[in-house]
Amino acid sequence: MTKIDIISGFLGAGKTTLIKKLLSEAFTGEQVVLIENEFGEIGIDGGFLKESGIEIREMNSGCICCSLVGDFGKSLREVVDTYHPDRILIEPSGVGKLSDVIKAVQDVQAEIDAQLNSFTTVVDVTKCRIYRKNFGEFFSNQIEYAGAVILSRTDKAKPEKVEEAVSLLRELNDKAPFITTPIAQLPGKKILETMESGKSLEDELLAEVICPECGEHHDHGECCGHDHHDHDHEEHGHHHDHDHEEHGHHHDHDHEEHGHHHDHDHDGCCGHDHHHDHAGHHHADEVFTSWGKETIRTYTEEQISEILKQLESDGSYGNVLRAKGMVAGADGEWIYFDMVPGEHEVRNGAPEYTGRICVIGAELNEEKLAELFGAA
Repeated sequence: MTKIDIISGFLGAGKTTLIKKLLSEAFTGEQVVLIENEFGEIGIDGGFLKESGIEIREMNSGCICCSLVGDFGKSLREVVDTYHPDRILIEPSGVGKLSDVIKAVQDVQAEIDAQLNSFTTVVDVTKCRIYRKNFGEFFSNQIEYAGAVILSRTDKAKPEKVEEAVSLLRELNDKAPFITTPIAQLPGKKILETMESGKSLEDELLAEVICPECGEHHDHGECCGHDHHDHDHEEHGHHHDHDHEEHGHHHDHDHEEHGHHHDHDHDGCCGHDHHHDHAGHHHADEVFTSWGKETIRTYTEEQISEILKQLESDGSYGNVLRAKGMVAGADGEWIYFDMVPGEHEVRNGAPEYTGRICVIGAELNEEKLAELFGAA
């Protein structure tokens, strides 16, 4: 089955830079075909991308989402039948609507041995406000329908400019992961993992405090007897259920779909004191709330350690059961932290697509949590 990935974005956003990085770092060993749709007479990017060894089929007579929809289906069939590629990259015109490109693929994928895999939009943080103003729905549509949004030039823009851009874009799409870390600092496989999505930090942590077999939370001492196995949750991808930047939200999750397991003390129980309104077993969304935020702030290890000590010792933040995050360090390194009551770990880790923080517990004081992490 051929995977189809759409990479959209206005002209100059950085699509070609992203494609070259994915080709060299994420798609190694795969046969890849690039379908370009340049608006105008000449496909300007075809030349040097051919040097990467991939086939170019340029469609220059119009926009992929309007006059070329018919040709587009024919082109896809020809590419699949001729090359049988592992992956097809579609780089639409910068002035096309992403929703129409997605529909064009969906309309023909049943007829060919191919499946839509991801649809990503690249946005220049220095131009997103003026583009939204000048191009209206053509710009907004690319954000609204994106499965992931990659912000380019975040290493050249001031932090407040990046935060302004994220806030503006979150108004259009509050679900997709936003990659704010400069893509030059991220491995291509991490970028692809984020584009393809997976589970959110909330999903991962909630999966650790419920029974993976029955999908319920058990009171202390009332274990179900299932075998729990430890997983490295950092290896999983990310779901499109992300928070607005800098704001905490309650989330309802369908926890019975998650297959994560977690080691528990005391014959299968997690060993923490949980407060409940009822006796017996409870579904997790009856017991827990989650607070989380995405952030481009930088921290020091000392600041993170102090924050975790506060969470452990100060009950005014709520009954905190887990806290986990990956944030940029002030020294350029990335800081990973993990906390359960009475124990926490702070260490260096690989760059993440953006800074992420999540706290799981009961009766959480979201305002105080935002202040605690925001003050650092």
